[in-house]
Amino acid sequence: MFISQAWAQAAGGGPGGFDLVGLLPIILMFVVLYFLMIRPQAKRAKEHKALLAALAKGDEVVAGGGMLGKVTKVGENYVSIEVSPNVEVQVQKPAIQLVLPKGTIKNAS
Repeated sequence: MFISQAWAQAAGGGPGGFDLVGLLPIILMFVVLYFLMIRPQAKRAKEHKALLAALAKGDEVVAGGGMLGKVTKVGENYVSIEVSPNVEVQVQKPAIQLVLPKGTIKNAS
């Protein structure tokens, strides 16, 4: 009276196995993530590593915080930078952000 009868569904109503089409949006999302975020970041890190390996005495650089200076000593982990006459600052190598063209610091002051 108050309970209606339940009817069974016909056989073959839905797929019961692995569905590749259902995983396609997730796979596509990871591919887009790789090309938009991971690959450019790895390229930037590789370029920065090459910049630090090529660092030499006399290079004009920009260190972390925007400090300009000329490299006076290059060690394994640290670099000495002359920021003004007779004033040297020692920074870690990864803090070097950019190598400037020769003569840039003279033009900036």
